[in-house]
Amino acid sequence: MGFWKQFLGYIRRENAGTRHAAASVRVDGMLSPWNGGRGAAMCVSTVYRCVRLLSESVANLPLQYMRLKGGVFVADAGGRLDYLLNVQPDVALSAFDFWRQVVVNVLLDGNAYIVPVYSPATMAVDRLALCGRGTVSHDTVNDTYAVSDIVNGVSGVFGEGEVIHIKGMTVGDYKSGVSVLTYARLTAEIAMAGDRETRNRFENGGNVRGLVMNERSTEGFGEYADEELARIASAMNAGLNGGGRIMSLPGSLDFKQLSLSSVDMQFLESRKFTVREICRFFGVHPSFVFDDTSNNYKSAEQANVAFLSHTLNPLLRNIENELQRKLTAPSLCAKRRFQFDRRALYACDLEGMMKYRGQLLQCGTTVNELRLMDNRPAVKGGDQVLVSANLKEIGMMNQESGNRNDEKE
Repeated sequence: MGFWKQFLGYIRRENAGTRHAAASVRVDGMLSPWNGGRGAAMCVSTVYRCVRLLSESVANLPLQYMRLKGGVFVADAGGRLDYLLNVQPDVALSAFDFWRQVVVNVLLDGNAYIVPVYSPATMAVDRLALCGRGTVSHDTVNDTYAVSDIVNGVSGVFGEGEVIHIKGMTVGDYKSGVSVLTYARLTAEIAMAGDRETRNRFENGGNVRGLVMNERSTEGFGEYADEELARIASAMNAGLNGGGRIMSLPGSLDFKQLSLSSVDMQFLESRKFTVREICRFFGVHPSFVFDDTSNNYKSAEQANVAFLSHTLNPLLRNIENELQRKLTAPSLCAKRRFQFDRRALYACDLEGMMKYRGQLLQCGTTVNELRLMDNRPAVKGGDQVLVSANLKEIGMMNQESGNRNDEKE
């Protein structure tokens, strides 16, 4: 039933002009003011950097569809699923853009919905449609998804097993995710208020606010005196807004400052605090967002390991498990596997890759297997397992010692 709904939705897809116009509306909607959404929050540099770091880290990894063969899982290179996962999941959408947007939706909306669209000819997955924002209504009671995505040509009501649902942190019924911005709303608003205040301070030159008053009170000695105070205050306000620095007050008038200066508010310190608070919500070390914390080689290495183990790896596992659950029959779960190639994280760390492969060689990996990782042809004799010459069995040592004694005799 779900297949025919997807097939009818596929037939009703809009033309390219309609698709382009609708996409433009959706992009413009991201620039709306902050109202709990993600548009204005992405204008905060720390939020932007954290989201981009996590999404591009996931998109940078090849996603392998693997089959059990000879007791080990090997990549199913050249298959339709391999093409969809690593080249082009949908029309005019590369695999990098696709998985990056999936992670962006999970972080900023709490949920990413992917509908597998099947080919009517082969009954196999023809494309993976990433549903746009606000096009999916999730009924957590009946476990159904009502999809109305004109841009992607997908519409209808789908069951739980027909939609790949990547969730963020869940609360309540544990069936729908909650965005990071929901939890970090207060911190994000503080950061945005800091940005606005910084802009205002540069625009008006750091002008202050205050009261114009006489020796006794804010009131004068009569109607005309009060009007004169109001006129002087208006003139001072215009002068300060115009960039004035020194103002003269007639008679015994005095000016009492009301607004706090940057030093009083510890403005810069509060800005640093919001950066680290946002990093805590996203699970990203401040050094990854170029925070000027004290850093050395050891702490940088520990931060990188913590990022991979506690932040990135759970996100990868979340995607792998959902693909396994929705694209593999229960009877084949032990014979099929979706797995990100995490070795690509160190593709540019040549020194780290050399150490890693050197240790693999000592643990029984052959030379040809290591050469295959670099897309190099096999060499003669490269299929032999090598052992370290510095380590020998105790029995061999006793045998060599006995041979030497026999030679001496």
